[in-house]
Amino acid sequence: MSDAPEFDAILILSFGGPEGPDEVVPFLENVTRGRGIPRERLAAVGEHYFAFGGVSPINEECRRLIRELETQLAGAGSRLPVYWGNRNWHPMLEDTLARMAHDGVRRAVAVATSAFSSYSACRQYLQDIDRARAVVGESAPLVEKIAPYWNHPGFIETMAANTRAAVAELGLALPRLVFTAHSIPLAMAATCDYQAELREACALVAERSAAALGWDLVYQSRSGAPTQPWLEPDVRDHLRALAAQGITRVVLIPIGFVADHMEVKYDLDTDVRAVADGLGLRMTRAATVGAAPSFVAGLRDLIAAHIEGRTAPALGTRGARPDPCRADCCAYVAEKPGPARQGGGPPARGRPERGD
Repeated sequence: MSDAPEFDAILILSFGGPEGPDEVVPFLENVTRGRGIPRERLAAVGEHYFAFGGVSPINEECRRLIRELETQLAGAGSRLPVYWGNRNWHPMLEDTLARMAHDGVRRAVAVATSAFSSYSACRQYLQDIDRARAVVGESAPLVEKIAPYWNHPGFIETMAANTRAAVAELGLALPRLVFTAHSIPLAMAATCDYQAELREACALVAERSAAALGWDLVYQSRSGAPTQPWLEPDVRDHLRALAAQGITRVVLIPIGFVADHMEVKYDLDTDVRAVADGLGLRMTRAATVGAAPSFVAGLRDLIAAHIEGRTAPALGTRGARPDPCRADCCAYVAEKPGPARQGGGPPARGRPERGD
C-alpha cells in the first residue's frame, strides 16, 4: 500500500452490548440475526442481562480502555484520534465509519478487543469492516486491523501480574491454576490457531506466576445447538473433577478475555462461583487486562509497529502473527440452523456475547 494515505486515526473494534433493559432483546436480535429465533426466546436468553439491570459491562470497559489509550497517546505526543465501533450494538461500526469519513479520516489502524485467533474474534471483524465500508461508500476510510496479540508482552505480563495478585489472596497454600476461554465449535477451532495460542499463553502466564499445583485450560459460555460439538472440558465440570481429586484452592484465570464483561461477571463470578462454593473449593478469580496501563501500553506499541511497518515483540515459541492477517486466516462457515433448531436459540446456560 505504498500509495495509501498516511494513518490518521485509530479504531477500537468490539462486540457491543445493551446499556438498558429496553436494549437487551434488540441487541440479541442483532447477535442472532438470520437464525429465526423468536423474541420471547431471546428475552429468556437475556435473563442474565436483566439481572444486571439490562446493562452489559462491555461498553464501559471499552470507554475505560479508550480513555487510557488517549492518555498514553497524548503523553507520547501522538495526535491520532481514537474512534470506537461495535459489531452488534451502538456505536455501530458503520455509523462510526460514517463519522470518520465526515471528519476527513482517510486511513485508520484498528484494534479488536479480542487477543486470540478464531473466526468470531478475528476474521469476522475483517468482514465487519468490509460490510461497514460498503455501507458508507466511496468516502469510507481504509481500515487495517492488527493481528491477534495474545503473546505480546503487554498482554502476557499484565495477565501474569493479575494472576500473582489472585494467588496471593489465597495465602500460603498452593492453588491450582485454571485458565478459562470462550468455547467455540470444533469446526471453527479446526480452521484457526485458537487452541494452540491459548495453550502457549497459559504456559507463559503460569511460568511467570507464583508457585502452583500445575495448571489447566478449560472452556466456558458455550451456546448453540446441543448436538454441535464445542471445545471442552467445561469449567464447571472441571472444578467438580478437581474437587474429587482433593484440590481445595483454585485460581480462575480468564485468559481468553480482555475485559470483565458479562461472560466474566456472570458466567464466572456468579455461575461458576456458585459451583465452587457448593464443592467447598476456595476460589479467587484473576482480573482481566482491561484498561491496565501496561496492557494499553502494549496496544500502543502494536499500533505503532503496524504504522511503522515493523514486527512487534512476541513471547514464546510461536512468534508474532503475520500483520496484516493472512488472506485465509480463521476461515469458517457457520452451521445453518435446520428445522429442528428453528426457534430453539442458544441454551440458557450461555449467551452469544463474544466480547473477549
